[in-house]
Amino acid sequence: MNIAEEIKKRRTFAIISHPDAGKTTLTEKFLLYGGAINLAGTVKGRKGAKHAVSDWMEIEKERGISVTSSVLQFNYDGFCINILDTPGHQDFSEDTYRTLMAADSAVMVIDGSKGVEAQTIKLFKVCVMRHIPIFTFVNKMDREARDPFELMDEIEEVLGIRTCPVNWPIGCGREFKGVYDRFKETITTFRAAMNGQKEVEATEVQLGDTQVDALIGESFHRQLMDDIELLDGASDELDMDRVSRGDLSPVFFGSALTNFGVETFLQHFLKMTTSPLPRLTTTGVVDPFEEEFSAFVFKIQANMNKAHRDRIAFMRIVSGKFDAGMEVNHVQGGKKLRLSQPQQLMAQDRKIVEEAYAGDIIGVFDPGIFSIGDTLCKSGEKFEYEGIPTFAPEHFARVRQMDTMKRKQFIKGVNQIAQEGAIQIFQEFNTGMEEIIVGVVGELQFEVLTYRLENEYNVEVRLEKLPYEYIRWIENKDEVDVAKIQGTSDMKRIKDLKDNPLLLFVNNWSVGMVLERNPGLKLSEFGHN
Repeated sequence: MNIAEEIKKRRTFAIISHPDAGKTTLTEKFLLYGGAINLAGTVKGRKGAKHAVSDWMEIEKERGISVTSSVLQFNYDGFCINILDTPGHQDFSEDTYRTLMAADSAVMVIDGSKGVEAQTIKLFKVCVMRHIPIFTFVNKMDREARDPFELMDEIEEVLGIRTCPVNWPIGCGREFKGVYDRFKETITTFRAAMNGQKEVEATEVQLGDTQVDALIGESFHRQLMDDIELLDGASDELDMDRVSRGDLSPVFFGSALTNFGVETFLQHFLKMTTSPLPRLTTTGVVDPFEEEFSAFVFKIQANMNKAHRDRIAFMRIVSGKFDAGMEVNHVQGGKKLRLSQPQQLMAQDRKIVEEAYAGDIIGVFDPGIFSIGDTLCKSGEKFEYEGIPTFAPEHFARVRQMDTMKRKQFIKGVNQIAQEGAIQIFQEFNTGMEEIIVGVVGELQFEVLTYRLENEYNVEVRLEKLPYEYIRWIENKDEVDVAKIQGTSDMKRIKDLKDNPLLLFVNNWSVGMVLERNPGLKLSEFGHN
């Protein structure tokens, strides 16, 4: 198979959701259909239950949640699929946002009884910023769920994206009969597949079939006919141009737990999405089908294997083909290097790869030279992929090591964890103090930080939470004397590791007040690596 054919087979997408919407269960069912696992496990850490394949860190196993973003690859129906599984709990990290920078599309999982939740909104904003297609899977229809029309309205109002239901649920909870496919005009009923099996006993009939009443009952049939009439009159038509721009989301209903609707969704999704997309660089657009290899680093993970104190840089291949042992230019480092031990991951199971193509995610051993956003390319022409933004932390704390003799390990640990992008570190502005202020997107990262410093660097720390919730980068720092900014009583000046000045605020309204008091000052919610 030639390079172009290999690239055409690739689909690279992220799965986003609020905690407990069923994202990990859905991911597992995809892997089950791809033959990557034989029996779906369970996430919640019940004694003796198998841990979800995409969760691997010790702290994740203890708490039954996903803390880091995993990368999973499997084959299905002639496609090679790369899933970027993002943590969904409210204490997620900036890592989640950055993972979305490596995806070509996103699957948004929504709990049918809860609708759009806070975390979904944050992740959705990043997708919108990148104009990537968003597909919606309304999950847990095997439980009591809200009215599907109400759910559609909420998605449209809260997220500001139009919806087009591809299938429609018939009942919910114990009365969940199945779904109606609006395009094929068929009704599919099912019997749940439990205990992690993938076979679902399903019956499919045409809408006008005489068996419909017997299958779903007269009242559900009547209700369905009313719903169809309403949908045909009121919902948007499926326009793939609008989907690809991120203006319209195709919506599917199902139950990841019972496996109903999962395979149908996967099949539709693969037809509706495209192979890897072109990416912007400092010198123009790079097409994935170009023969020259190029990639960018979007995630760095240290100590994935306790036996080997290693750091893995994850990169998204943007163009061409990767061959093990090939020599590439590390643009930011200004050096040529050989990418050693290239690997692909199935959670913590790794396999060394001989080759990979545009759209794939590979991990390479990092001796401490890579940073988030670095570009690697084969060509002599140096270019850089557009920088990955630094997202605003929402929680801040001073961090001090308990044993002053361990300053060296402390600084090393904090710096390495910051390089991975799980935390951001700052210092006091213009004081000689060596105090370190840590900023995180989700509060759980404080717990992860103390846990990792203790377990990986043997340093005990004390955190003192700070009241700040809002951070702003100063866009025109060269035109402003930061020390002379007219501030508010709840404003604090800090600097990042590159000496960029930043402002912290306790209250959101203070941001506007500082802008009013300092004409010409430009503040931004995003920094750049």
